[in-house]
Amino acid sequence: MASLLQCPTSPFPSSFSSNNPRSPFLRFHFPLRHAVRCNLVEPIKFDNGKPYIPLLNTSAHHLSSTATSHLDNALPPFNKHDTRLRIFSGTANPALSQEIACYMGLELGKIKIKRFADGEIYVQLQESVRGCDVFLVQPTCPPANENLMELLIMIDACRRASAKNITAVIPYFGYARADRKTQGRESIAAKLVANLITEAGANRVLACDLHSGQSMGYFDIPVDHVYGQPVILDYLASKTICSDDLVVVSPDVGGVARARAFAKKLSDAPLAIVDKRRHGHNVAEVMNLIGDVKGKVAVMVDDMIDTAGTITKGAALLHQEGAREVYACTTHAVFSPPAIERLSSGLFQEVIITNTIPVSEQNYFPQLTVLSVANLLGETIWRVHDDCSGGIEPYSSLGID
Repeated sequence: MASLLQCPTSPFPSSFSSNNPRSPFLRFHFPLRHAVRCNLVEPIKFDNGKPYIPLLNTSAHHLSSTATSHLDNALPPFNKHDTRLRIFSGTANPALSQEIACYMGLELGKIKIKRFADGEIYVQLQESVRGCDVFLVQPTCPPANENLMELLIMIDACRRASAKNITAVIPYFGYARADRKTQGRESIAAKLVANLITEAGANRVLACDLHSGQSMGYFDIPVDHVYGQPVILDYLASKTICSDDLVVVSPDVGGVARARAFAKKLSDAPLAIVDKRRHGHNVAEVMNLIGDVKGKVAVMVDDMIDTAGTITKGAALLHQEGAREVYACTTHAVFSPPAIERLSSGLFQEVIITNTIPVSEQNYFPQLTVLSVANLLGETIWRVHDDCSGGIEPYSSLGID
């Protein structure tokens, strides 16, 4: 089922071509019918299986020439053949790693990863990284413990191979929800995992849309926090929905700050909140809506969808309150059962996610749209490698802390 990565042609100005290693975003949808090939110098090599790399759609959203000129003037020079920059992929999301490498005009480093009969993980770098700036792309998505351990062993292998700097690129940070004690005698697993990554030898972490900002403070090393919002906003802008019809909805009270920031960037759209309350054990939840959605297009925003229970109950409430259409937008698609059944039940006009976590082919459904964060992560990797700030205008719009 493997196929080549696709780098689409697009109606962007020349500096925004998807073949240009500085183009802002890539996005792709399912099902796909039209795509063009991007010849890769060498595919990813794993002893334990050949990765599946999805196709990219050829559609793209036109950006203004003014933004283009500012972007070109702000770009630092870079060298595609910089031998001091190395990118290696784990087995958790090789498709995203390949897209990042394609965006940057680099080849993925050669690495051997296999599992022994008893489940132990073996990692060996197939090329020298002595004195190199190494970036390891490995989300700790399900199976979280397997992928986390693989990341730790990859970091250790690079440290013992005398890499100068090791950056753990973690598009999805597992255990991020265990960031505080809600009851007595609980573990704060997010802090524990941060300690493990640090002690393994990582010098820096690059993460995308952490569940809570406080997780950055759990690391005793620098953390570059990238937001996936700009990728989703760019796609929504291409849908030409009238701004007067939009309302941004937070599916729970805890996500109000995220939804408010999203609404501000979406033509300062109004905000609505789903208030969920449980009055006792084994008592049905009471759903209340704060805000007006009647006759409007509701855009529900969250950082992740796991079992999709909260967001689907919220969508049902929005329809009851008169919402014309409901869109679900999230960065991380964990999609634990029965998420697919809930999301494909007809409540949503479209479910918009990113590829921080790979979605298996059997989990595709007609309303699903997958956007790529490869360019966002690739741009951040260049800036970290070149010791540039992630917040220089106009790059603050990319959502880099």
